[in-house]
Amino acid sequence: SGRMGREVVKMVLEDEQLALVAAVAPSAGPVDAGTLVGLGPCGVVVSADLDTALRESAADVLVDFTVPHAAYHNTRTAIEYGVRPIIGTTGFTPEQIEELDGQCQSRGIGGLIAPNFSIGAILMMKFAAQASKYLPHVEIIEYHGDQKLDAPSGTAVKTAELISEVREELRQGNPQEKESIEGSRGGYYNGFRIHSVRLPGIFAQQEVIFGGFGQTLKIRHDSYDRAGYMPGVSVAVKKVMTYTGLIYGFEHIMD
Repeated sequence: SGRMGREVVKMVLEDEQLALVAAVAPSAGPVDAGTLVGLGPCGVVVSADLDTALRESAADVLVDFTVPHAAYHNTRTAIEYGVRPIIGTTGFTPEQIEELDGQCQSRGIGGLIAPNFSIGAILMMKFAAQASKYLPHVEIIEYHGDQKLDAPSGTAVKTAELISEVREELRQGNPQEKESIEGSRGGYYNGFRIHSVRLPGIFAQQEVIFGGFGQTLKIRHDSYDRAGYMPGVSVAVKKVMTYTGLIYGFEHIMD
């Protein structure tokens, strides 16, 4: 019943290759899922309990866009039922991802945790990693609404990880630099900085700024509507049926 969940329901109902067999929202009440998202009745009644929905539906895939403290439990529950998790919620630790990957492997199913399903955002991350080979002085600025719970965003963290895979740690700036206001230089990651902006009226943007002698390069992606994530979710739902293990990052299934 959340904003992303509603878009997922619409996408599934409108895709001839997919079938909606269950929908879960603890606070929505026993309403038809199609009616809930404004498409008319589809015959699937929203359940308040994930275990019941998975047990009774024989689903192949679970798509989760909840919140960090719930997503880990939901992912484990899905795997226990042999349902492939597609997780768009950030906040998983490396240890949790490793654990969940092992559980997927043992059940012989695939899974995906993706900080961002926007194809444009994935390309932005890939281009940034490529640019960092040649312009290693870099900073990331990401912008989200003031109600976002985590900072930096999962997309910013994933971008930083991809950059660090091809760029050796380089401590930037003046070695005598001091912050007169704590945190003014942003969060430190492998030698560079990440800045998180949280303001009303912002949806989701990120820019990666590179500096060199006499030049700068900015790679920026802007999202304006949640529907822009749905083509990526559709690809993920279909591809997760073809592999085993939990993958972290949508870019790995785009190749």
